[in-house]
Amino acid sequence: MTIRSIERAMRVLQEMNMQPYTTVRHLHARTGLPKPTIVRILQTLEHAGFVENDPRIGGYQLSALVSSLSSGYHKEPMVVEAGRPWAIAVTRKYQWPVSISLLDRDAVVVRFSTVPDSSVSPFHKTVNMRLPLLTRGMGLAYLAFTPSEERDLIVRMLRNSDDPEDRLAQSPEAVDRLIAVTREQGYAVRSPDAQPRNSNTIAVPIYNEHDRVVASLGLTYFISAFPSLRSACDTYGPVLKDASREISKDLTRLNQTTSG
Repeated sequence: MTIRSIERAMRVLQEMNMQPYTTVRHLHARTGLPKPTIVRILQTLEHAGFVENDPRIGGYQLSALVSSLSSGYHKEPMVVEAGRPWAIAVTRKYQWPVSISLLDRDAVVVRFSTVPDSSVSPFHKTVNMRLPLLTRGMGLAYLAFTPSEERDLIVRMLRNSDDPEDRLAQSPEAVDRLIAVTREQGYAVRSPDAQPRNSNTIAVPIYNEHDRVVASLGLTYFISAFPSLRSACDTYGPVLKDASREISKDLTRLNQTTSG
């Protein structure tokens, strides 16, 4: 049995972590929670010191105390260690933020991001952001290229999800078409119906030495910077594929060093 109030508070914290500041109206739209509930949660978090209500900006923001919630977490997957320098190198050359995501049951979670290194990032923060598998570039990059037996298992889980962004899983034919198109082009992009619509993400899978997908690598850019989606994909698709191959090589070396 779960404690519903804690689940709701964590949903609010996760959403606030994606914005420099937010409002009750925004949190209501993103979480689906009733506005009175959100107000009580914010008041509780403010009293505990995790949230600040700043009337100058007309909204709420997280306080520095939130960082203490992750101070006891130290484990970092080896693929993140292998991918970090390549993600940073791509951002330094092209300016756009690059992220590495890992599968977490029925979604991917951003485990590393170069948002702090990018001066043109569409997002304030992305680390720990949970991304659906069918509508988000980084989620689809994992799902489309993972072995069919794993993919079928994941899709079955998505059919039982109450997340609107997983609704496509109810149509096996639509999922198959999406997977086929993604595999043919060699990269994934965000669904045009997904928010925010002023940016997009191009993503590719990262493989281990056994040619199994272990993560996804994505670059996010403002749509207004390119004349078309094709133009952006032609520019950054090959860049991400090259980076992914190099990450896989470094991951193999790290695994061999560790096992040795």
